Amino acid sequence: MTHKVHLLFDERMIDHDPGPMHPERPMRLQAIVERLRGHRITGTQWSRPHPATREQIARIHDEAYIDHIDAQRGKSAHLDPDTATSPDSVNAAYLAAGAAVDAVTKVMKCAGDRAFALVRPPGHHAERDRAMGFCIFNNTAIAAAHAVQELGCRRVLIVDWDVHHPNGTQQAFYDRDDVFMFSSHRYPFYPGTGALDEIGTGAGEGLTVNVPLGPGQGDDVHWALLEGLLRPIAEQFQPELVLVSAGYDSHREDLLGGMRVTDDGFAAFSGLVSDVANRYAQGRLVMVLEGGYDLAALGRGVCSGVEVMAGATPPICDAPTGHGAELVKEIFAHHRRHWPRVGK
Repeated sequence: MTHKVHLLFDERMIDHDPGPMHPERPMRLQAIVERLRGHRITGTQWSRPHPATREQIARIHDEAYIDHIDAQRGKSAHLDPDTATSPDSVNAAYLAAGAAVDAVTKVMKCAGDRAFALVRPPGHHAERDRAMGFCIFNNTAIAAAHAVQELGCRRVLIVDWDVHHPNGTQQAFYDRDDVFMFSSHRYPFYPGTGALDEIGTGAGEGLTVNVPLGPGQGDDVHWALLEGLLRPIAEQFQPELVLVSAGYDSHREDLLGGMRVTDDGFAAFSGLVSDVANRYAQGRLVMVLEGGYDLAALGRGVCSGVEVMAGATPPICDAPTGHGAELVKEIFAHHRRHWPRVGK
């Protein structure tokens, strides 16, 4: 099955410059765009996003925090030890959030369409009242809230495969029953959250699934957890929209992450979430860029994901063996009390 894939991008997001030698550098987005434009994937359509509105951002972030960010327009400042702004950064942050919102709007209007929001700064660490980990606004969370509150979406599935835990996204939906969050990430690692027993609270109990992994895990373990954990959960949860916080910093060539995922692994992950979207969400799938700091690996990872979103056949990953297989069983057993079909 072929799909139209909307690519949301604006050059002004490249103008965000957190400083020399910073990992989240402007060249990240340039490398992705050059790779995609050089490959001309059938079915892709480029679109320029609108900046997010204050109302859209305020569904996730406190008004006082938004005021603080607005006050940084035209300035260079440090919002936290890892998160810096340049004079154009606030405009870029509004565009990044807006690209995620526009992506969701496009796929909700037309079943079967997909979208990839090619954005920076990234978003999944940004909490209600603070910037964190290179992130200013939580792009994926803002898009999910827009889908629920403006577009009538009753159940949103968020999948985050960035090497870092999405503490901001988890915070936003931890006690809600309309957004399910699944995260596989290195642990213990920045930002320190994402333990196995962080499962949500109140109405949201069981609707947060964390998959903490030690360093050095590759395609096999990541794939087995997506296939054996995410897929049966999606069958029970029945999402109407699938959102992916797509980070590529668990690639084996990305030295910051310390993981061993390959190009084929990321393509396979994209195939799985595409299939989940086809089965339960009328094909509605949105990816939002998060991390990934090796430029070549990042460009290849995004490009292979877009190819699969558009209809290319994804590769198949091997099953884990030895310690990897035991780790997968342990994680399955923990989450089976809320999701009995896991690992079956």
